[in-house]
Amino acid sequence: MEIGAKIKRLRIKNNLTQEELADRCELSKGFISQIERDLASPSISTLSDLLQCLGTDLKDFFNDAIDEDVVFQSDDVFVKENREMGHTINWIVPNSQKNTMEPIILELEEGGESVQDDPHEGEEFGYVLSGRIKICIGNKVYKAKRGESFYFKPGQPHCIKNAAKGRAVVLWVCTPPNF
Repeated sequence: MEIGAKIKRLRIKNNLTQEELADRCELSKGFISQIERDLASPSISTLSDLLQCLGTDLKDFFNDAIDEDVVFQSDDVFVKENREMGHTINWIVPNSQKNTMEPIILELEEGGESVQDDPHEGEEFGYVLSGRIKICIGNKVYKAKRGESFYFKPGQPHCIKNAAKGRAVVLWVCTPPNF
């Protein structure tokens, strides 16, 4: 096991510099650098302190049995229909609300629309799989049709509406999770 490389990944994941990590652990930046390059080995006590500053512990650090799913099947999809608003949300990645981004398939019946979402941090991306839609952001309305995509920072109230007869289907990805 490459302890140094794993500590470096955790440090970067936590948006810390070597100096910031060293300050938190009361170690020198040089020692952190040596550990990350596997030129020095920390004692169990020092490693435990380092891991605590990185938001983990010895047990989780050495547990390589993390087996995350990569491919999801149709059985994994969670579906929620809102007949009043004329839409169906398909959560295509299970438990994606715990991830950085949340992809869904939004199906809009004729005249259907998504719930209006309040402004929030993050980004929104979508790809129109079928039909035509309106993307309403604040007082502005944008149109997109099959094969087109949209991207915006959700600093204003926003929603998506079906802009044509028939059904519209959109792959919609939000970060952070918001659906």
